[in-house]
Order: sequence, then C-alpha cells, then structure tokens
Amino acid sequence: MAEGETRPARAEARFGQGFLTDIWYFAALSSDLKPGKLARHELLGEPVMLGRSKGGQLFALRDICPHRAAPLSAGRFHQESSGATTVECPYHGWRFGADGACVAIPSLVEDQAMDVGRIRVRGYPIAESQGLVFVWVGSGEPSEPPPLFEGIVGGRPKLVDRMDFGAHIDHAVVGLMDPAHGPFVHQQWWWRSKTSQHEKAKRFEPREQGFAMVRHEPSKNSRAYAILGGEPLTEITFRLPGLRWEHVTVGKRQMLSLTCLTPVNDKTTRITQIVWSDHPAFLFLKPLIAWGARAFLRQDGAMVDLQDQGLRYDPALLWIDDADRQAKWYLALKREWAASRKEGRAFTNPVEAVTLRWRS
Repeated sequence: MAEGETRPARAEARFGQGFLTDIWYFAALSSDLKPGKLARHELLGEPVMLGRSKGGQLFALRDICPHRAAPLSAGRFHQESSGATTVECPYHGWRFGADGACVAIPSLVEDQAMDVGRIRVRGYPIAESQGLVFVWVGSGEPSEPPPLFEGIVGGRPKLVDRMDFGAHIDHAVVGLMDPAHGPFVHQQWWWRSKTSQHEKAKRFEPREQGFAMVRHEPSKNSRAYAILGGEPLTEITFRLPGLRWEHVTVGKRQMLSLTCLTPVNDKTTRITQIVWSDHPAFLFLKPLIAWGARAFLRQDGAMVDLQDQGLRYDPALLWIDDADRQAKWYLALKREWAASRKEGRAFTNPVEAVTLRWRS
C-alpha cells in the first residue's frame, strides 16, 4: 500500500452504509478535464486529483502528497527529460507519474542515496468512454471496461445539470428509482397531480449489474412526453453502483437521459444528469426542457433534505411490494456484488423477470 494510502470501506450489508469497491464510478464529463489542468475531487470520502495533460493523458491520483500533505491538484504538470508527463507538488516540487510512483525529489543532492521510486501515492485506473470519465475504485487493475450506453448520439450533450444530495448514495439511488413519489413530489400541471394517479403494470428484466423496466409506452399521465410528439417508447435501466438512464425513441429519433450518482462521502452524493438527443424538440424547446429537468432534480433534492430529518435518528425502514421492489433489488445487487468480489467469483444477478404493479 502506498504511503498515506487508505482503502475505501467494503460495502456493508446494512442499507445506507459503506461503498461498493472493484467497480467503475462516474467522475466527470470529458469536457470537465481541460488539457493541462488539474482539479480536486472527493470520491468515497477520499481526495482524488483528476487531470488531463496537454498531450491528452488522463491522471487520477490521491490528492495528498506523502511528503507534507499538500494537495497535488494545486500543482502543475511537468514534462520530464524522458518525455514522460508527471504531476509536480506545489510545496517542494516532488513529482509523480500517472501510476503514482515518485520520479523526482528536487531537494536531494547528488550523493544522497534514496530510491525515490519506492515512494508512491495511490493511482486510480481512469478511463474515458462516450464523453464520460470513470474512475476504478478497488484493488488491482479493472476487471471490466467502463459501461457503455445505447442511445448516445454524436456531438455534445444537449443538457447537463449537477446537484449535491445530502444523503448516502443508497438513499439517493432509492429516491431516484422510486416509482410512487411522482404525484406527491413532482406536482405541476405539465407533469401530473395526485388526482391523476392510476394503477400501472410494468415488466422488469435483469440487465448487466442491474435491471430494466423494459421498453413500453409512457404512462398517459406523464404529460411531459407530449413535447416529443409522435408515439414515444421508453426503457429505464439501472446499473451498479449508481447509473440510471432512460432511453426514449420516437420513430428514428431518440433521447438518452443519464443520471450518474457519485458518492462524495457517506453524507453527500453528487447527481449529474446528462441528456443527449437528435430530436428536433431540443432545437426549439431546449430552455423549457432544461427548466423542467432542473425543477425535477431540485424537487428530489428538497425531499432528500426533508427525509434526512428522520434518517438522522437511524430508524428502520419499511419497504412494501411492488412499489419498493426496485429498492429491494438494489440492496440485493449491492450485497451480491460485495460478496462476489470478496469470494473472487463471478457476479450472479439476483433479479428475476417479473411484472410489478403500483399506483402513481
């Protein structure tokens, strides 16, 4: 283990505690990492420096220099005589490669023997995919590529919104996948109201590291889909550790709304909502769509803040079928992932295909 390095806690069996490891976490948009720039992030309670060299190389290092604890993100990129790029600490100029190994300590004189290569900061595997940047949190090299999403069209995202929820990632995930809160939390004329509630039946199937509400016509009381015109079909998918996306098709046109939940620490979860689309509605109604999406996210955030008034007393939570089945699946998926990593075996998805019914 590198000097000063700590490991994230393993996932606990109890809901609302611990984090999954040996898995990819969404960290940033590709456009967030400017060439030649470093930035400080917090991931699973650990400080992480993210950066992109002028040559395009991605860096993800624990953001604490092992010498005097200065943040490496306050430093700069350095070009070595060998041609390699390193990160230089702003305090005493110690330099570290992308793998976390120290390559230089400027204060050493020629006859002072010291194997600087034995000094390391933690280096995180980092990957870029479809305009998204993922960081692998766990031991060793990644055992799988970062996730891919069907429905991302070319070009920059049409919408990006970010917000920090004051909750553990478990509560943030369950809150966003909950199908029954809509008529109570999201009450506006263009969406739905308490009086519009009716019984729904949706088919669910297991998917890679998660599950999906299979493609279907949106509910008649979900008025926002009318903006897209035609006869839209939608599929909503969840994948560990906290990725939820809705893929909507209207004929040959499509829209993908991806919500990434990134645990900052055990009390804060960053929500990043990204929308790609080739639908012409985004040419003329983008401000209205952006306003509606932003309003939704902040209504969810306000409810999370309200919920925290009860959660601080650590109460037992009562979940019911079928409305809370997705929450139960999430906990089962999390337990199975942690067990499979601990036991060194393949992950077995515990979700089975079923039709769920609820009123909303």
